[in-house]
Amino acid sequence: MPETREPLPPEFAAARASFASARIRRELVVNEISAPGNLAPQAIAFSADVTPVRHGSDSELGTGRFILLHDPTEPEEWGGAFRVVCFAQAPLETDIGLDPFVAGVAWSWLVDALDAHGARYTAASGTATKIISSGFGELARQGDGAQIELRASWTPLDHNLAAHVEGWGELLCMLAGLPPTGEGVSMLSTRRTGRA
Repeated sequence: MPETREPLPPEFAAARASFASARIRRELVVNEISAPGNLAPQAIAFSADVTPVRHGSDSELGTGRFILLHDPTEPEEWGGAFRVVCFAQAPLETDIGLDPFVAGVAWSWLVDALDAHGARYTAASGTATKIISSGFGELARQGDGAQIELRASWTPLDHNLAAHVEGWGELLCMLAGLPPTGEGVSMLSTRRTGRA
């Protein structure tokens, strides 16, 4: 007997459809990916890489994930029926990775990018992590390296998710060292590098 799928709740269907109107920067390659099935009754997920990307592997310039979760029961910790969960990662020059303010700057870039694109949201939370690494043995020639990782979540205040994915895309490009496109988003003068 063929499997029958239940129709999507109208709110989630509207939110999902709103992604089609998102204006994605040309420096990004965005693809829909399988959403985690255990976080909410409905979900949609995207991956993005700052070009160039090598055949199926994450970009050395920056990469990220964007997940929209929907639970019509409106979990108390979400404060609504929707929750966005996102991840962004990019390499840094080692001296920039050592800067004590770089994590705070990454968080402010996310907030500024969402605001610049008109995303309406509440209950934002997240972590920014600086990773400093040194290669040893066979990896010694790679030398030292640094990365910034930002994990964040927030509750959208409407079903138009285009502004949210645009803000996330802006953040990815900024972490990769590209200038912002939206007004109100400032950029530090930083250099980015991938590890050899």
